Amino acid sequence: MFNICYIKVEPTTFLMKFKKGKLKQEGKGLSFWYYAPTTSLVAVPTSTMDIPFIFKETTQDFQEVSVQGQLTFRIANPKQLAELMNYTLDPKSKTKAYISDDPQKLANRIIILTQVKMRIELEKLTLRHSLTASQTLVKNVMATLKNSDVIDSLGLEILDLSITAIQPSPDTSRALEAAVREQLLEEADIAINKRRNAAIEQERALKENELRTELAVQAKQREISEAEVETQRIIQEQRNKMAFEQLGADIDKEEKRKSLVDLEVNNNNKQADSQAYSLNKTFTALSQVDVKTLEALTASRLAPEQLIAQAFKELAINSDKIGQLNISPDLLQALSNTPLK
Repeated sequence: MFNICYIKVEPTTFLMKFKKGKLKQEGKGLSFWYYAPTTSLVAVPTSTMDIPFIFKETTQDFQEVSVQGQLTFRIANPKQLAELMNYTLDPKSKTKAYISDDPQKLANRIIILTQVKMRIELEKLTLRHSLTASQTLVKNVMATLKNSDVIDSLGLEILDLSITAIQPSPDTSRALEAAVREQLLEEADIAINKRRNAAIEQERALKENELRTELAVQAKQREISEAEVETQRIIQEQRNKMAFEQLGADIDKEEKRKSLVDLEVNNNNKQADSQAYSLNKTFTALSQVDVKTLEALTASRLAPEQLIAQAFKELAINSDKIGQLNISPDLLQALSNTPLK
């Protein structure tokens, strides 16, 4: 009514009020009444904005890759941007839309600039290197954008750049997958061969160790056998020495025994000769004595029983001269003085 309008903007919007071509009021989060026919309002958003992108570029080896990511920026100098691009609000729009499409063109300009910088970096890399160079691309492109004259002239500030994916074309991807698959299979074969070789090497080392152990055992057994033989030889030498010494001792003993026997024989011979000489002299002397005399001499030394026996002997010798002889037990008892049982 009467073209008197009211406007209120958010704290993240920089609002400028122009009347008759002159700046009357500016700032963030303003609210005021204004007369629409003679007032122009310029609203520049200063909040951060995210722009997703997908680029298809060519690498150094002429391979196509698709780069997907997001760029975050904000308008740091809204007055400077408003001088270059039209951010004037449409007074006839109830939603406070812009009267031009410059606000939409800003994002497109930044994306194109980012694509150019990205293309420059990708042209330095081969396909294989570009697929794993997301961090390098982010670092280099960010540094280029922050130092860009276009960004400075528009009063913008680049806050962040992220690359979510770098992918080759489907055919190239299948070729790479096949190459990588073959490489992985080859590496797997190499690993299997290495394991087999390692197993063979370990088995060979084990066999060699067993052989060395067996040789060492045999050498030790040989040393033990030689030591046993040497010990037996020493023992045999000692036994032979002892036997030789014993033989010498036995020889000495037999020599001494022989001397003793000879001496004993000589002594016995001498004693026998002496006894024989004595008996000879005795018998010679006795041979000259009468038998009766000898008997009488010996009878004095005999016991009564012996005398009786000698008497009976004489009777037996002269039995042919005796007619009859009666010897009663009482007589024998009386002669021997031995009581009868």
